[in-house]
Amino acid sequence: MEYGLIGEKLGHSFSKTIHEKLADYTYDLHPLAKEEVASFFEKKQFRAINVTIPYKIAVMDYLDEIDDRAKAVGSVNTIVNRNHKLSGYNTDFGGFLYLLQHHNIEVKNKKVLVLGKGGASKAIIAVLEFMQAKQVITVYYKESPNTVTYEVCQKLHSDADVIINTTPVGMYPNLQDCPIDLEPYKNCKAVVDIIYNPIKTRLLLEAEKRNMIAVGGMEMLIAQAKYAVEIFLNTSIAEYQIDKIYKELLFEKKNVVLIGMPSSGKTTIGKEVAKVLQKDFVDIDEQIVLKIGMPISAYFEQFGEDAFRDVEQEVIKEFAGKNNLVISTGGGCIKREENMMYLSMNGVILLIRRELSKLVIGEGRPLSSSTEALEKMYQQRLPLYLLYSQKTIENNTTTEYAVKQVQLVYTEMIEKNQKY
Repeated sequence: MEYGLIGEKLGHSFSKTIHEKLADYTYDLHPLAKEEVASFFEKKQFRAINVTIPYKIAVMDYLDEIDDRAKAVGSVNTIVNRNHKLSGYNTDFGGFLYLLQHHNIEVKNKKVLVLGKGGASKAIIAVLEFMQAKQVITVYYKESPNTVTYEVCQKLHSDADVIINTTPVGMYPNLQDCPIDLEPYKNCKAVVDIIYNPIKTRLLLEAEKRNMIAVGGMEMLIAQAKYAVEIFLNTSIAEYQIDKIYKELLFEKKNVVLIGMPSSGKTTIGKEVAKVLQKDFVDIDEQIVLKIGMPISAYFEQFGEDAFRDVEQEVIKEFAGKNNLVISTGGGCIKREENMMYLSMNGVILLIRRELSKLVIGEGRPLSSSTEALEKMYQQRLPLYLLYSQKTIENNTTTEYAVKQVQLVYTEMIEKNQKY
């Protein structure tokens, strides 16, 4: 390996894609178990590497020299091998500084909560001190020196202005997890989660519900990678490349999620959109059938709707955590808020809307077996479809027209970097 990343679990890292967009080299992901770290550094068989969880502090013991900023931060995420002499740096500092400044998150004279006390938190705290935060409180899940527990934090620091998550809580595949309950923090204006997979964690979705600024970690990841490449290659890369690559990554990684009434055209449109956008297509109902081993109508009849919705939720969670998909959902997925939360994490949610008179009655759909049942369902579900979708795509003419509209809307939302 010449260039790459070491860490304990790297299966879902975006770093390879980012580095190979920034520089003309192959960037390898090299997972290491704890017992392999010493041997890896003894061999020194690399030119330059990045370091991620959980080794940002531990690697400092193997370095010949450490940059002043990395010393001040107390962790290293970038190492260069110059004639078998290892030099350590910290580009998380610059990455997080970029993130705050790019989103106009003001921390000067503010009380800030930092969740977690690992290597990543050290760079974040250094940035907050550099930007003159009034008070920085480190929150940890158990009693520990220089930290407060979550219970104590809620009692004494519910007036915090900004909350920053540096823990892995909420990272794929544990999409349901959230590191802190935001409800008591009425004064909080901004929440930052340095997790980037999923693109939007449950913590960020909870922040958005409360009209707080909610910022994920992907831009920080790209910014710190840019600064690392500059050290690796002793070069300079224009700052605008960060935003350019961010939009490219969003276009590649985001899912297109189609919701709407049964027979509104989600599957037909979704298959064509997947071809156009070069994404994989997933039909949730088809995946449910594979899981249950029988037609959905038979499952409904044998076990009831609640049992079906439980299976549907499991399948939605599984695929919502993946990237670069076009997902066609069942018409009733909007009946559970958890489904829409999972789908929002990596997805742009679009409503495929078709006139009631054009919808199909029956054909194995247990909840639309008659005209009356279909009309009732339409009136009940339409408010939920509108609530959860970012845009509406009309499908009353041709499939080609609807596909083109999905493509245009998706591209526009990524380009304008709109709130999803």
